[in-house]
Amino acid sequence: MNALLDFLQLLVIIIYSYLESLVKLFIPVKRKSVSGEIVLITGAGHGLGRRTAYEFAKRQSKLVLWDINKHGVEETAEACRKLGATAHAFTVDCSNREEIYSAAEKVKRDIGDVSILVNNAGVVAAADFLSTQDKQIQKTFEVNILAHHWTTKAFLPAMLKNNYGHIVTVASAGGHIVVPFLVSYCSSKFAAVGFHKSLTLELSALGKDGIKTSCLCPVFINTGFIKHPRSRLLPLLEPDKVANKLIDGILCNQKMIFVPPFVKFSLFFERILPERALRAMEKFLKVQFDAVVGYGEKENILESKAK
Repeated sequence: MNALLDFLQLLVIIIYSYLESLVKLFIPVKRKSVSGEIVLITGAGHGLGRRTAYEFAKRQSKLVLWDINKHGVEETAEACRKLGATAHAFTVDCSNREEIYSAAEKVKRDIGDVSILVNNAGVVAAADFLSTQDKQIQKTFEVNILAHHWTTKAFLPAMLKNNYGHIVTVASAGGHIVVPFLVSYCSSKFAAVGFHKSLTLELSALGKDGIKTSCLCPVFINTGFIKHPRSRLLPLLEPDKVANKLIDGILCNQKMIFVPPFVKFSLFFERILPERALRAMEKFLKVQFDAVVGYGEKENILESKAK
């Protein structure tokens, strides 16, 4: 009897959730204020991290900017100050756990408790699996997912104590849909999506509903991160546009942010289409980028085909 009642309750919640989602399509979601919030952004010295810092600066957040590139992160901080925000620049190697913990202690001691953490730093090695060097694979996982663990472990305790905060995971469409010659990168981004989903569920289980989470999953961004990306249908995104989508998602407490939104439909097709149809769709989309493709004697021949 209890199982039947639980099932009926689940059915009601499912129907209500669909109706709620339908209503939200026509009613604007109230955006929260981030003025005065201490926002830490990793990988803020260039590209998406820099543009995201600008968006927070326009909203008068207090910025803590991390990047391995000293000149780049200081340049971002200076631009944020010109926008009227307080900005602190730190040179941090996000592949180094001890360096992350050391910088985090300095932030907490000198600036305060971070209330919005944007895990944005990332690296990529575009090559076939056997041509990818061991050190490149290790670096990919150290920066793209292990750093998320270390930064979150450093700043989550204060969020838990106050039941307040926001943790942002910058992943990728490659964390849901794979492409060849990015095995390590896609693997790390799948892990990042899993990190976001698992952490979200754990915070809910702990009753910490005041701590929000968001995960950004864009397609190729025009930052030079991937060399010469191109596709028959997928657009090449500009960093400003993605940063705008990300800040909108954060302000609305959106859990999963796909850019462009139609990427989510690819997940649906991934689940329902037969294998042959999926391969045909991949050929039709014709996703390409510069990559080192080749192993041993065939290297020169295959490299020319990959570009």
